[in-house]
Amino acid sequence: MPLPERTYTPAERRRRAALLLRTTKQAAADAVSPRLNREIDRIDAAAEERAARERNALARELEAAKEELAAARVAERCAPRPDRAAAKTARKQAEDRLRRAERAARR
Repeated sequence: MPLPERTYTPAERRRRAALLLRTTKQAAADAVSPRLNREIDRIDAAAEERAARERNALARELEAAKEELAAARVAERCAPRPDRAAAKTARKQAEDRLRRAERAARR
């Protein structure tokens, strides 16, 4: 499941729910205040921006993990016999990091 389009903080969720309740009541009375709609839009915009930053950070983390794994594989292939065990351990750690990053991207 990809990251959500919007990421709300707990305070934003509470405030947005209260504003939606007020606008619903006002809609029933056919007198919706544009100020409330602007505040809801402002909260939504902040949540969208936060989600975009999180998606970008996750993409950077995933790319860094891929680069680290590629470098570890090359280092393992080029390592002399005595250093090969350490290089193999580094490669396995890089594979684990990539696996965690991919799992986070799917969640």
